[in-house]
Amino acid sequence: MQEPTRTGGPAEPGPADGSPHAGSRLPLDQEEALAEEQRTANAIYGVIVSSAVMASAHAEAVGRLAVAVVVTLTIYWAAERYAHLMANHIGLGPHVRWRDLREGLRGGWDLVTASFLPLLVLLVGGALGASYVAAVVLALFTSTGLLTLAGWRVGREVGLGAWQSLLSAVGAGAFGVAMIALKSLLH
Repeated sequence: MQEPTRTGGPAEPGPADGSPHAGSRLPLDQEEALAEEQRTANAIYGVIVSSAVMASAHAEAVGRLAVAVVVTLTIYWAAERYAHLMANHIGLGPHVRWRDLREGLRGGWDLVTASFLPLLVLLVGGALGASYVAAVVLALFTSTGLLTLAGWRVGREVGLGAWQSLLSAVGAGAFGVAMIALKSLLH
């Protein structure tokens, strides 16, 4: 017996969301796993990109830096969505519908929203009187913590042992440490 699909019926060209399972007949649990994989990847990438902007930007105030981070991530999101829509268009040919385009543009927001906690720390630090550099470093430590937790969570969810999960966490956290080092070298 065939597993139920997302739509419950025969597979049709699906949303232009760029995911490898668009329009597929993957079982629902596999599709959910692939969607979670994409959300996790987008969130990790968003935290890394936002950290890179915070580490390298020469904004004069935390508010300006926060705007620069959100604008940069929104541009990255738009570019990522565009690339997926174009790639999906190759697979679907001229049969891409407006509905497919709208659905494709709804995805990937984790790339932007994953930066909200570090940005909140940045803004609150600045509002409480921390210097610009101190507020940025606090935000970068928050990003490093998020990356480390993501590495640990991924390791545990895929069934790695404690040591392997720890290595996964350290590997993910190393991106944040690199951004802190970059900030230290630039300022």
